[in-house]
Amino acid sequence: MATIGIVGAGTMGGGIAHVAALSGFNVLLHDISTDVLNRALQRISTDLQKGIEKGKISAENVEQTKQRIRSTSTFDDFSPCNLVVEAAVEKLDVKKNIFSELEQRCLPDAILATNTSSLSVTAIASSVKNAERVVGMHFFNPPHLMKLVEIVRGQKSSDETIRKTIDLAKQLGKTPVLVNDTPGFIVNRCARPFYGEALRILGEGIASVEDIDRIVRLEGGFKMGPFELMDLIGIDVNFAVTKSIYEQTFGEPRYRPHVIQQAMVNAGYLGRKAKQGFYKYEL
Repeated sequence: MATIGIVGAGTMGGGIAHVAALSGFNVLLHDISTDVLNRALQRISTDLQKGIEKGKISAENVEQTKQRIRSTSTFDDFSPCNLVVEAAVEKLDVKKNIFSELEQRCLPDAILATNTSSLSVTAIASSVKNAERVVGMHFFNPPHLMKLVEIVRGQKSSDETIRKTIDLAKQLGKTPVLVNDTPGFIVNRCARPFYGEALRILGEGIASVEDIDRIVRLEGGFKMGPFELMDLIGIDVNFAVTKSIYEQTFGEPRYRPHVIQQAMVNAGYLGRKAKQGFYKYEL
């Protein structure tokens, strides 16, 4: 049975581990923090339990899924992995250091994928000698529910790497879409104006958070409004992605961050995970 390694046990990393284990793969979930690893395993267990309650998965399958996941705090355990998905913090230097470490420990033909939502896959791949095996594999939050995965071709990604990654995404029950390495890829590039215009409407006092979300849901047919979605993703994460795309496009006005985002982050109002964002959440 193939083994998938995942670096970073935050919301995305833990979610990807959930998907991979449920699909029958052995999973090595890595994080430097034992607390983060424990929280990820608990979150996976809780989400799987919800699947039982909704009749989507059996109790036996849940136990088998949990047994396929092993946590680790060392890259040395990644030697048997056929694929490693990096889902660490969205900082280029951190990701490059991780890929350099992975190259030294993983199988020569193992695919090294990054879940980056905004950074250049080509830039990340510059940290390894064989950049042909580096690819973007961008999942969406929450990974166990969202079907789309952007497969991002870096400038040196080989056709074989792309083919294998697309096949793997399908094995995970996902719908892969192949994109070139450009700031924001497809989804985040489309999403920036969605969030940005909502923030400008709010900042100009035209409508409230609640009214903007309600109109988008009722008249636009969206499941969530822009502020509800930012709270779900994490306002700090959303802000970081916006800044990244803005900087990479040399100040393209369409992607300019808003002062409201900075103010929310400064105040620690990061959304659902902080129990306070554009909305308040129960403790």
